[in-house]
Amino acid sequence: MKPLTLSLLTALFVAASPLQADTIATGDLGLIIERAKGSVLLVDQSERATLARIEGLGDLSHASLVYSPDERFAYVFGRDGGLTKVDIVTRTIANRVVQAGNAIGGAISDDGQLVAVSNYEPGGVRIFDADTLKLVADIPTDSKTIGLVDAPGRRFVFTMWDTGETWIADLSQPDMQITKITDMGDRPYDALITANGRTYITGLFGEDGLTALDLWDETPEPIRVLPNYGRGQQEMPVYKMPHLEGWALTGSEFVLPAVGHHEVLWVDADTLQETGRTQTYGQPVFAMARPDGRQVWVNFAHPLNDTIQVIDSVSKDIIHEFKPGPAVLHMEFTPRGHEVWLSVRDAGKVMIYDTRTFEKLREIDADSPSGIFFTARAHRTGL
Repeated sequence: MKPLTLSLLTALFVAASPLQADTIATGDLGLIIERAKGSVLLVDQSERATLARIEGLGDLSHASLVYSPDERFAYVFGRDGGLTKVDIVTRTIANRVVQAGNAIGGAISDDGQLVAVSNYEPGGVRIFDADTLKLVADIPTDSKTIGLVDAPGRRFVFTMWDTGETWIADLSQPDMQITKITDMGDRPYDALITANGRTYITGLFGEDGLTALDLWDETPEPIRVLPNYGRGQQEMPVYKMPHLEGWALTGSEFVLPAVGHHEVLWVDADTLQETGRTQTYGQPVFAMARPDGRQVWVNFAHPLNDTIQVIDSVSKDIIHEFKPGPAVLHMEFTPRGHEVWLSVRDAGKVMIYDTRTFEKLREIDADSPSGIFFTARAHRTGL
């Protein structure tokens, strides 16, 4: 018998590799929440196209999600208390549990093994095995729980609306340890953590200012930020609460959407002192930095939510303003920031723009789109 030639061996190897035709790279993908349908759209950034619609995720009227470290699975947190594990490779629901009556977001641990959900009803935080969605820990708080983020060292940090406390749950050892920090302020409404995992900041609805924690401190203590700033004695109407995960870090400064005011605030990231203000078209909801930090894109609360403004982070001036359409709910930059995707709910569109020329590149049809989440988030603390 003649020896097999190299070309024949190659052909046989290819024929014996059933996964080759099905191989899919996840780094270029993302999910878009369709809030009215209980579905998500799987999209391709480079193609600027929809790949699939995945249905059956429940009430997504206020939904968010996080990704597994390998970017294969998305964990979607629904308003109905649903926690849904979506497989973006097979484009199916891998698992789903309804773990509470009203959920408000979640986080995934830095090792990707635990998924935590914060709840309004019955309150508290529940933590699940990321693989099986089996309950690992139930942390009652007797309060609506907000601002849940992951922190380095298999920790979760979250804050209570009713009691003004922040708790740190450490699951790095078999016995979970909880650190409770009081006096965070009156009615904290949301929170963020910096990308290095050091600073946790809560926004306050019931009093002026914000509160920060230095998580590198062995015993973190509340640090008041902008104590004379807020709605003040003459309260301003608030049409929609700003989203603190949409706060921007540009170089050495935070850019924060002001509660009830038509402006964003600039704060030194080291000293937490105010460095400036930029007047805006409306009450900001998201103030999001392009990945290189040079621009901040801002959208606004109803009834002025048809407009986007772009701020230069060096001059702090508005350099561009345009109206994509009615109800611009969310923005997401491609990982290196050359494009931005905008969900325009009442137009039923996701619109894609070049961030340097501001040219509109494409529209994608979507049913009441809201949150846009690219898989690059899998590798960033707090997202």
